[in-house]
Amino acid sequence: MGSLGLGVAQTGLNLGQKTNEQHAKKSCWEFQMPLHYPRYTKGEYETMPEWRIDCLLKEYGLPVMGNAAEKRKFAMGAFLWPSQLE
Repeated sequence: MGSLGLGVAQTGLNLGQKTNEQHAKKSCWEFQMPLHYPRYTKGEYETMPEWRIDCLLKEYGLPVMGNAAEKRKFAMGAFLWPSQLE
């Protein structure tokens, strides 16, 4: 391969690396793994307004479907230990 071909190939590799690096940086900010689960009690979930449950589920990337009672039940199942549900 001539010197022009090598230079073009290297430039293509460098551009590919920048694109992959930019994609990796962008991907890191699309989803952030939560460090802590919410710290609410069963009683707090039972009285929590529906809009707050919706926000909480969305924050953790969980589905927001059903009526308020179904969302509360889902949130308690997702965030509370079985011993906390009794």
